[in-house]
Amino acid sequence: MPILVLDNYDSFTYNLVYMLRELGQEVDVFRNDKISLDEVEKYSHILLSPGPGIPSEAGIMPELIKRYAPTKHILGVCLGHQAIGEAFGGQLANLGEVHHGVAHTLHQTPAAADNRLFNDVPHDVRVGRYHSWTISPDAVPAELRITALDENGQVLALAHRDYDVLGVQFHPESVLTEHGKTMLANWISGNEVIG
Repeated sequence: MPILVLDNYDSFTYNLVYMLRELGQEVDVFRNDKISLDEVEKYSHILLSPGPGIPSEAGIMPELIKRYAPTKHILGVCLGHQAIGEAFGGQLANLGEVHHGVAHTLHQTPAAADNRLFNDVPHDVRVGRYHSWTISPDAVPAELRITALDENGQVLALAHRDYDVLGVQFHPESVLTEHGKTMLANWISGNEVIG
């Protein structure tokens, strides 16, 4: 079964697609307004790409998360991560400083211990960031666990407490991210049937 990559009209989308294909995956790519919610049903794994703007402007993405979170393996990257946060009641905050093409150190939290995304990844690792919005660490809903922070306490990764829904604010496909390919491989490894 191919992985669905929901393209949020972003130039980084095909870097993610390339990395997934390098990992031996078949990938179907649809823009966020070119696939229906019903057509998403056949996929077990859904990657929500980065993109410009805010989640509410990203086609079907917010509704896709709400509908399929209980039954699909979902990974949100950058805008996709922010959409996961908002879908479960989190709030976005505009950064005073835009992070575009910068590397920061990711620090795993204790909640990352049972998050397969970070299997075989050092506790502290450099990651590439390209964003001006973030999920407010003070407004993360109870359903979500913060699994990684940066050195300033900004949220870099989230995981749902009950569903296989993961989000990363950074770009695993970036050359600035150490172990990004390992993280994607770890996400793919979640292939049990859910729901």
